[in-house]
Amino acid sequence: MKSILSWFVLIVSIAVIVSSCSEKEESTTTATAIPITTSDDSSDNSSSSSSSSNPEIFVAVGNQGTVIRSTDNGTTWDNATSETGNAFYGVTYGNNTFVGVAINGNALRSTDNGSTWDNATSPTSNHLFSVTFGNNSFVAVGSSGNIVRSTDNGSTWDNATSPTTIQLNTVAFGNDIFVAVGNSGTIVKSTDNGSSFDNVTSPTANRINGVTFGNSTFVAVGVSGNIVRSTDNGTTWDNVTSPTTITVRQVSFGNDIFVAVGSSGIIVRSADNGTSWDNATSPTGGLLMGIGFGNNTFVAVGNDGNLIRSTDNGTTFDNVTNHPVVNGQFMDVAFSE
Repeated sequence: MKSILSWFVLIVSIAVIVSSCSEKEESTTTATAIPITTSDDSSDNSSSSSSSSNPEIFVAVGNQGTVIRSTDNGTTWDNATSETGNAFYGVTYGNNTFVGVAINGNALRSTDNGSTWDNATSPTSNHLFSVTFGNNSFVAVGSSGNIVRSTDNGSTWDNATSPTTIQLNTVAFGNDIFVAVGNSGTIVKSTDNGSSFDNVTSPTANRINGVTFGNSTFVAVGVSGNIVRSTDNGTTWDNVTSPTTITVRQVSFGNDIFVAVGSSGIIVRSADNGTSWDNATSPTGGLLMGIGFGNNTFVAVGNDGNLIRSTDNGTTFDNVTNHPVVNGQFMDVAFSE
């Protein structure tokens, strides 16, 4: 009887030990499953955040308050809402804001990727032809040597000190320097974030229409195919041999290439920092007024709804017909980056 009781006690003890081990293994499995699930959730949240970044957009502006935008590298375009019916001359992008300038000192801004625009307070009634962005400041230039600047993302503007009353056509920024160019070969520069400007000796008396910056070089273009450049932050300038005598209106920089456009569909490009230039193939004989670069694409705009693009660094361009402006005049184009 005692032997039977001993065997019974031994069997019960073994059963308790097995049950205890089984519960421990189940608990361990459940515990390791929780961090794995948490890790997966974290990965999903990261992906969602990445997809909400701002899209890359071209915006083109023109006469009668025209604003169109493209979200597919300039292939197709749609109308945007503008708060002006005036000639819309210049546009640029900075601090998640598109800023445009127009006739009679009109300044406009968009904080929704160029979809809608609001008027901003301007200190001048002079025409403003061009605007650029640098060091958290927007600077615009125009008729009678007028220069204005905004340090609050284009909401309000103040007059800057200008050394000239000659019309200024375009302004650019690079290496902490603002440079503006204009009629009669006028060149002015600012080293104090656009608060004041000083005259710079120009190598030409011809009207200079456009200026841009790239690879520590300012390049400006103008009447009769005139091209000038500066490699010392706009302090001194030299004439460059041009492949054309046709008036060039504007110049842009991207992928180590300068590309300029102008009258009669002229397109010229430089692959050596503006030292030498060659003609590029153009699909139009119409006037081209502005050019911009973004996402490996040059986009140029002009009269009669002319809109062209290049995806081979400005070597060849193609007409873009998938846009809503047929006969209007485009003046400028900018890219959000």
